[in-house]
Amino acid sequence: MTHSPLPVSAAHHAWMGSALEAAGLAGATADVPIGAVVVGPDGAVLGTGWNQREALGDPTAHAEVQAIRAAAVRRASWRLEDCTLVVTLEPCAMCAGASVLARIPRVVFGAWDEKAGASGSVFDVLREPRLNHWTEVFAGVRQDECAALLTDFFAARRAETDVLRRGDPA
Repeated sequence: MTHSPLPVSAAHHAWMGSALEAAGLAGATADVPIGAVVVGPDGAVLGTGWNQREALGDPTAHAEVQAIRAAAVRRASWRLEDCTLVVTLEPCAMCAGASVLARIPRVVFGAWDEKAGASGSVFDVLREPRLNHWTEVFAGVRQDECAALLTDFFAARRAETDVLRRGDPA
C-alpha cells in the first residue's frame, strides 16, 4: 500500500463522519456499507452516496458514483474541480476513474481495500502520471471505524450463511 504523505485535517475527520452516516443507509438494502460525500470548497456537502448495487440491481451504483452524480446535478456541471470526495473505503478502479473524469482534486478515504483498491493499494489510478488529471490522496482517515463497518457486515453475512447451511431456524 502507498501510504499518504499528506497531512490529514480536522475537516477530513468531520467529513468522514458524513460518509460514515451515509454508509449506514446501505444496511436497509443489504448492500455493503460504504458511504461517500462530495464536499465543496466551502465545506458544504454537495452530494451524498452509499452503495446501492443490490437495491438498484446496478453494478455501477457504488457510493462514490452516487455522490459524484448528486454533486454534478446540484452544481449543474460535471466538473467538480474544487471539490473533495470523501469515502469510507478506498475507491475501486471504476470509482477512482470517475473521480479523475470529474476533475476532483482531492480524495479522502478511510479503510484500505487490499483486494480491489485503486488509490494506492492494488492500483493507483488517482496518481497515475499518464492521465490528464491527478489527485491528492488522504488515506486512513478514521480507518478503524470505516473498517469495523465492513468487518461487522461481513461477519453477520457469514453467520447468516452458516445458519442457512445448518438449517437452523432464523
